[in-house]
Amino acid sequence: MHWPYRPHGAGPAGRVTPGQINTVPPMSDTMTLHVVTVFLGDGDTGGNPLGVFLEAPPLEEGARQAIAADLGFPETVFVTDPLRGELHIHAPALELPLAGHPLVGTSWLLRGTGREVDTLHTLAGPVPTWVEEGLTWIRADPEWAPEFESSQLPSPQDVDALAGGRPGTDLHVWAWEDEAAGQVRVRVFPDEMGIAEDEATGSAALRLGAHLHRPLTIRQGVGSRIDVRPHPDGTVAVGGRCAVLETREYPLP
Repeated sequence: MHWPYRPHGAGPAGRVTPGQINTVPPMSDTMTLHVVTVFLGDGDTGGNPLGVFLEAPPLEEGARQAIAADLGFPETVFVTDPLRGELHIHAPALELPLAGHPLVGTSWLLRGTGREVDTLHTLAGPVPTWVEEGLTWIRADPEWAPEFESSQLPSPQDVDALAGGRPGTDLHVWAWEDEAAGQVRVRVFPDEMGIAEDEATGSAALRLGAHLHRPLTIRQGVGSRIDVRPHPDGTVAVGGRCAVLETREYPLP
């Protein structure tokens, strides 16, 4: 598999809008896979890939996990009820009760294909979602998010200098780029989830927003951007921009 995908008819960046998605006639032995990039940075840099099945057939957890491992995206979402926003989230190695970039990307994709929802229903619980100022947002209890071993480093240069994470550890490292402006440099190495390095991690952003108790602009990976807003009730919102990279048929197991 080569990345990024370049769908037929897409622009130089290989990105199309939801309205440009070709509708593929349903087939009994396949299901439609949408590949979305989530948390695009300024200038359309970065973005974390996500696989989404908007109308997933009933599949056992083991079958969903095998598909997620086969696809190899940081997360794959199986939407079991697109009108109610009911879904399952799988990393390559395990199912996640909640994760940020899959929820932002799925909310954006549902809205773009005419199925607007104001709540996504995850294993962890209901997650509000909305669009504001061109960003798609979700808001959740940070305690629902996966736990990371988090370390603050002295400078963004120290963050960038890391060669990688640690085996058996979901490592999150960060440093202030501009503390007064709330700008943070982040890298995440979620080894236990089966991911060497994550390009943009909404769940880690939820926890960092709760830890610092202030709005943040996170720059992660090679150029992704995550906007963070803590709320008075203890929940945290994360938002970002998305684009579709590809739509194709995937064979049912």
